[in-house]
Amino acid sequence: MTWLIACKGESGFSAKNTAEDVTKGIDGHGLTAIITGPTSGIGLETARVLALRGVHVVMAARNMEAAAKCKEDIIKGIPGARIDVMKIDVSSLESVRNFANEYISMGLPLNILICNAGVMMSPFSLSKDGIESQFATNYLGHFHLTNLLLDTMKVTARNCGREGRIILTSSLLHRTTYKGGIRFDKLNDEQSYNSSDAYGQAKLASILHAKELARRLKEEGADITVNVLHPGVIPTNLSRHSSFMSVFIYGLFKYFQKNIPQGASTTCYLALNPQVNGVSGEYFADNNVAEPTAYAKDAELAKKLWEFSMELTKSK
Repeated sequence: MTWLIACKGESGFSAKNTAEDVTKGIDGHGLTAIITGPTSGIGLETARVLALRGVHVVMAARNMEAAAKCKEDIIKGIPGARIDVMKIDVSSLESVRNFANEYISMGLPLNILICNAGVMMSPFSLSKDGIESQFATNYLGHFHLTNLLLDTMKVTARNCGREGRIILTSSLLHRTTYKGGIRFDKLNDEQSYNSSDAYGQAKLASILHAKELARRLKEEGADITVNVLHPGVIPTNLSRHSSFMSVFIYGLFKYFQKNIPQGASTTCYLALNPQVNGVSGEYFADNNVAEPTAYAKDAELAKKLWEFSMELTKSK
């Protein structure tokens, strides 16, 4: 059991609300959503609740066997749920492109893209593309995926007359990043690597991504919103690499944890709730707009990161 001291915000919801609470009465039939990291924790609960509301859910997963089992479990509880499973490893730019190409070739619409997959405070390693693994998994793979699927989302929004929504997962820990926010020149430097700062850097990058993409889409006049969220302190396996996190956050602050249905609420709120129609480029926590750090609001840093990321993903 968990409990929270939580007050309702302007949305009428708080940290105590669950994903079912914030989507109650919303009809998602006719909508299609992709969710990365859908086989456990927040991703799995998000997939279940979106399916419950009638959304066609595409579970984009690295472990196909686990995803197939999750799909089976969801359908047992929600007969008639429409769920597909597709292979992706967001830490690999090649895998991301293969996924996007396959998805586009299927001719499916795309109303909602939820970038949820991630790793937390892992030991230093490089991705298949030679990029620091937390940055590659939590941010860059999703940056690439979003760009590859943007045209599909634009066409879908025009055809159905309903705005597309992109939801990125960040963290309160975007506040604990390296000096300067993003270490462009030392991204892959093992000697100075700090797992906590690297995690914060990747989560900061997700906020900057949302800010810059929202600006570009608005300038273009595209009917797509982009928002980013902190889900809260939740007892999932994401912190398995960090004994400090396990003891400090999940021990000392155990009474301030959210359970998984509460942790998935802000994601589902941003995906389906009509209150956020037209809202874009914002950082949310506990189903309400929240205030990120100064780095996260730095428009020039966001533009620099965008150009840096485009170069890293070029020809991938």
